[in-house]
Amino acid sequence: MSAEVAQSPYTLIDGKKISTDIKNEISEAVAIRKKENKKIPHLAIILVGDDGASQTYVDNKVKACKSVGFHYTMMRFADTISEEKLMKHIDHVNNDDDVDGFIVQLPLPEHISVERITDKIRSDKDVDGFTNHNFGSIISKKPLLMPATPFGVMELLRRYNIPTEGKHAVVVGASRIAGAPLSMMLTEQGHATVTICHKYTKDLASFTRSADILLTAVGKPGLITADMVKEGAVVIDIGTTRVEGPEYAKGWAIKGDVDFKNVSQKASFITPVPGGVGPMTIASLLLNTLRATEARNP
Repeated sequence: MSAEVAQSPYTLIDGKKISTDIKNEISEAVAIRKKENKKIPHLAIILVGDDGASQTYVDNKVKACKSVGFHYTMMRFADTISEEKLMKHIDHVNNDDDVDGFIVQLPLPEHISVERITDKIRSDKDVDGFTNHNFGSIISKKPLLMPATPFGVMELLRRYNIPTEGKHAVVVGASRIAGAPLSMMLTEQGHATVTICHKYTKDLASFTRSADILLTAVGKPGLITADMVKEGAVVIDIGTTRVEGPEYAKGWAIKGDVDFKNVSQKASFITPVPGGVGPMTIASLLLNTLRATEARNP
């Protein structure tokens, strides 16, 4: 189901609308499974500590589960929990046949290794797509559960009928959560020619100006300015940074990596922040959970 393209100098890529479409499709699939007496998807979430942003993300995931008819289990632990005890809880969820999808909300306290915790999660339940097994499967012909944020970006491009084959895509930011897997997906699934830039890249603008599709995931507000963007480029802003100041009604605002006001005048398609890629991350998480359920319980 493709999104409707508006007639304007640029087309705004509406992540809220597309994520709602996806959640409606998932709700329909769950209703069919229920009617056919098939297993209902079950997502388990572990939250360590009381970080405000993490709590908000988890609350949004629980709300999304409820909206599509998923079962869910929420587990909260103090930030003083030992890595060993957290590992035991992960083992318990790994071995629970009723749980189809499983995430550990990041960040974790400094005394707990993100890498060790991530790789402890069973790959067929890893709906964040962070394990080495799922990360590596991106370059296979049959990828498993893909990292949620890049998966959401690819879905936006697909649903807006934005061609990627043979296009030059420039990805700014090489994190394992976003930039690195996205560059692999654009190559393997999108058949694009991909350049990946990072904090050590010299003369960043010389690369971004050549991009047919520019994707940025750095977390540096205003990094991408109009002079760094080619006329007619597709611009996908994955960066989210909380910026505080008296000029904002709430005292703060969420800003992306792109100078939206000026860059939008040169772009053919562009995502807003907030309301672009952000809503797609949770939608992709739900979609991964449904797929994990279907794989284990057809």
